[in-house]
Amino acid sequence: MEGQDGQDRGAGALNQPAAIAAPIETDALIVGAGPVGLFQAFQLGLLEISCQIVDALPAAGGQCVALYGDKPIYDIPGTPVTSGRDLAQSLLQQVAPFKPQFHFGEQVATLAREADGRLLLTTSAGKAFLAKTVFIAAGVGAFVPKRIAVEGIAQFEGSSLFYHPDSLDRFAGQTVVVNGGDDIALETSIALTAAAKQVTLVHRRDGFQADEATVAAMRALVTEGKLAFRVGQPTAFDGKQLQITTPDATTVDLPLDALVACLGISPRLGPIADWGLELERKQVPVDTEKYETRERGVFAVGDINTYPGKKKLIVCGFHEATLAAWGATAIVFPGKAVPLQYTTTSTRLHELLGVAGSR
Repeated sequence: MEGQDGQDRGAGALNQPAAIAAPIETDALIVGAGPVGLFQAFQLGLLEISCQIVDALPAAGGQCVALYGDKPIYDIPGTPVTSGRDLAQSLLQQVAPFKPQFHFGEQVATLAREADGRLLLTTSAGKAFLAKTVFIAAGVGAFVPKRIAVEGIAQFEGSSLFYHPDSLDRFAGQTVVVNGGDDIALETSIALTAAAKQVTLVHRRDGFQADEATVAAMRALVTEGKLAFRVGQPTAFDGKQLQITTPDATTVDLPLDALVACLGISPRLGPIADWGLELERKQVPVDTEKYETRERGVFAVGDINTYPGKKKLIVCGFHEATLAAWGATAIVFPGKAVPLQYTTTSTRLHELLGVAGSR
C-alpha cells in the first residue's frame, strides 16, 4: 500500500472490510486499554486529540490486571509500590478529565485506508470507526482463556462450562468444580464456598502457582470440610459430570452443576496479523522518533512494538506513548504548530484537566 507521501509504507495492502454504515468518527482509535493504552489516551488528551478505546477484555487494565492484578510492581516512577489493579485505577483517574470512550469486549477485526487518508476499522461486535490515527497498544496480543483439553468440551461453554467468569453470583446453591492451580483458581474456589452448595477444586498436582497466603486459606477450608480438593487431570465431560484421572491412573467422576476453568490466559496476536502491517516475530516494527509503523498514521506502543534496544517495561511504554501522541499532531492538525506546554504552568492544560483556579 502507498502512503500519502507516495512511498511504499507497508508489507502489504491493509484489510478491506465489508461496507459499514455510520462509523464513529474520531481523531484517534486506541487498540488496547492496558496501562500504556490508558496513558496514550492521557497524552492525546493533553494535545486535544479525541480518542476512542477498544479492548477485547471486559474492563480496563490489560495484562497488568489479567496476569498480576494484585502482585506488587516496584518500577513505576514516583510510586514505590503499586499493583496492576491499582495502577490501572490510577491511570483511569488520570485520563478521566478527557472522557475517552471505551468499547470493551470487542476486538478490532479489520483496518483499511480510506480515499481521504483516514483509517476505517471494524470490530468483532460489528462496530465501525473512522479515525485519523490509530494507536496499537495491544500488549502481546488479545488475551484469551486457556481451554481444557478434552474432546467435545467446547459445546458446553456458557451452559455448564465457564472460563474466568466475571461474576460468581450465578453459581449460588450449585455444585461447582473449579479446575486450576493459580491465584485466580484458588481465589475463585475460596469465594465460591460462601454461596455454592458444594465446591471441589481440581488440580493436576498437590502444588500451586499461587500466593502462600492464598494456598494456606484454601487448605484451611479443606481441613474444615468447606472445600474439597482432588488431584487429577480432566479426561471427559458430559455437561453433568467431570471425569478426572488421578496420578495412580484411577478415574473419578465428579457430578456438578457447573465447571469453572481457571487455567490462566494466553496472548494471541489475533486479527492484527491480518491487517497488512509489517511484522517481526509477532511484533510491529516502529521508528523511534514517533513510534509510527510503516503505515502513516498507525502507531504502535508498548509490548506490541519492536525496535533496536526495545525493553518490555511499562515505563518504556509511557515514553513511547508520549512521543507517539506528538507524532500524531501533524496528521490531526496539519499545518499547525502545536506548542509544548507544561502541566505545571499552562492555564490551557489546567482547563483541560479540570484544575483551573485550584492552585
